[in-house]
Formats: sequence, structure tokens, C-alpha cells
Amino acid sequence: MDFTLTEEQQLLRDAVAGFLGVRYDLEKSRAAAKSAQGWQPAVWRGFADELGILGATLPERVDGMGGGAVELMVIAEELGRALVVEPFVDTVVVGAGLLERSGGSRADEVLRGIVAGDVRTAFASLEPTSGPTLHDVSTVARRDGDSWVVDGAKCVVTSAPLATHLLVTARTSGERRDRDGISLFLTEFDAANPPAGVEVHSYRTIDDRVGSDLVFAEFRLPADALLGAEGAAWDVIEPTVDAAIAAICAEAVGCLRKVLADTVEYAKQRRQFGVPIGSFQALQHRMVDMYMELEQAIAASHLAANALSAAPADRARALSAAKVTVGRAARFIGQNAVQLHGAMGMTEELAVGHYFKRLTALEREFGTTDYHRARYARLTRP
Repeated sequence: MDFTLTEEQQLLRDAVAGFLGVRYDLEKSRAAAKSAQGWQPAVWRGFADELGILGATLPERVDGMGGGAVELMVIAEELGRALVVEPFVDTVVVGAGLLERSGGSRADEVLRGIVAGDVRTAFASLEPTSGPTLHDVSTVARRDGDSWVVDGAKCVVTSAPLATHLLVTARTSGERRDRDGISLFLTEFDAANPPAGVEVHSYRTIDDRVGSDLVFAEFRLPADALLGAEGAAWDVIEPTVDAAIAAICAEAVGCLRKVLADTVEYAKQRRQFGVPIGSFQALQHRMVDMYMELEQAIAASHLAANALSAAPADRARALSAAKVTVGRAARFIGQNAVQLHGAMGMTEELAVGHYFKRLTALEREFGTTDYHRARYARLTRP
């Protein structure tokens, strides 16, 4: 596998890293994450107007740049390295992916809003009883004249408090766990002033991000809120979620690079018994093991990006393998980094504690390590 970036991809990486190096100070970003807003709108505007990364992977017909999976990997890795909390994956990968694959003039209109930095999306898919299985849908939508009426509940809708638009899965036919019969709906949304029929419970997650639990009770939507064909949303959801897995694998790699670099630097400076602790052979061995896990995670991230264009079964198998590999590295490197920093590892003052919390969340996002290990095993059976 060739890990070499093209000149254009390297320029993209340098541009994103340079922007974040100047504009995304960790102390300021953590303060913004803990504020009432929960993010930095000026940074998001910079992503659109100065960097153009909100449209870097979207098609040219909606004013995007037409980039592919490698460009997505490059951007996501740099966002992870800077510990960005703005909803890039939820909007540009998940939201835009669902809209692009669904098609239609309304979807294209919202996609142009994403590129311009005016639209942010949240995907309401998980339910209190579904676990990571996104086709386990109990929320129902029924026709009522020229409208759709939605009833049900969604949980851990990440970025919902920041969203301008909500994408909701609901069952229009079939049984609870069927892949057929799931439909996808688009609606404008404001968590601070929710529409009639929607109850919103928002909170901050452990990794300084925001999410909401939603309850729909006779929530009425117009007929054109339906995206794509009725009951056929799973064919749109599955490849979109796989693209999101590739993005968060790259984000985790960015986090891991930073955590390992900070740990090695700390081991050079921290002294015990009159010498740097990095001179102790046992700790050197520990950091070498961390480095090996990082290299495997990097390879898995490249595998995930390259597999997005593969046949569905091959893509799903590669993405689950990558998620397992990166999840294992996230736990091993994160836990060892905290231990090597001693009691300071989980303090607010050091970056490593904040990165560890994000890595813990990434390990479970879009399916746990155990879930993807089981998925991989199921896909490799004769």
C-alpha cells in the first residue's frame, strides 16, 4: 500500500495544519467547548471561507472541489491532531453523504449550504434500544394527507445543539430490525427552539462535545421532507456510515500522533532519581510498543480510505478491520500515555487528558471494537 501523498494532498495538509496552528489554541478551544455555545463559530466560518475544507470532498455541482477519500483522511487527521470540536464529520461526512447519496434538488440546495458554511447537520439514528445497529429502528413515520407524522425517540444525536438541519431515520414499513422499510427525512432544526412535536434534552459529552436526546410525538413534516425513495434509506445509510468510520479512524490517528509526541517529550523532561525517566529501559520499551500501535493505526486508516470505493462487502470488512485496529491503538496508547504522565495525565492543564477522553469516545463511535470484530467475523464466513 502506498502511503505517499500527492503534492496537492500535501499542500492541503499543510494548509489545514497551518490554519489550526494559528487559530486553534487548545486552551481557548477547551474554554469555547465548555461555554454555552459549545464551539467556535468563527473557526467554522474559516473552514468555509479561508480553507474551503467544508466542500473539499463534495462534488463540483454543489460548489465543492470534488476531492475523494484521501483528501477526507488528510483533513480529518489534522482536525484530530488539533482536537477540533466543530461538527466536521457530522456535517461534511455524515450529513453531506446522506444528502448526496439520496439525491434531489432539495438535497443539493442543503449541500450548497454546507459548502458555504451556513448549514450544519445532525443524524438522528441511534435509539434507546438499538445499540450500534442502525437498522434497528422503532421510530415510525406514517402518511397523513400531504404530510408525514413521526413518533419515536432518538438518543445521543451528536452535534444536534449546533445543527441547522436534522436527518431522521424512521420506519415506514417492515419489522423493527429489517433493513428494508427505513426512510430518511430532512428538516430544519433549532435545538434551542425546537419545532412542535419535538422534545430536546441536550448535554455535553465526556469529550467536550455536545449531543441531544430527542423525543418525537406527532411530529409533522411536509411531503418533500422524505429523501430518496420511501423505505430504501439503508442503501444510503450504510456507505455513509462506513465513510464516517474512515473519517474518525483518521481523526484518531491525528490524536494518537499528538499523544505519543507529547508523551515522548514529557519522558525527556521529567526527571526521577536524577535522570530523565525516558532513560529507563522499561519505559523506552513501553513507548516503542505505543509507536508500533500508532503505525498499525496509520496503516489501518489508509486501508479504510482506500476501501471506500470497493464493493459493499469488501468495503464493510475493511472498515470494520480498521475500526478494530484503531480502537485497540486508541485504548493502548491513551492509557499508557496517561500512566506515563503520572497523576498529571488527567488534569485539565495537560493536553493528554483531553485527547484521552476524545480517544475513549472515538473507540465507541459508530460501533464499538467488539461490534466491529463481530461484524468482520460475520463478513468473512464462507
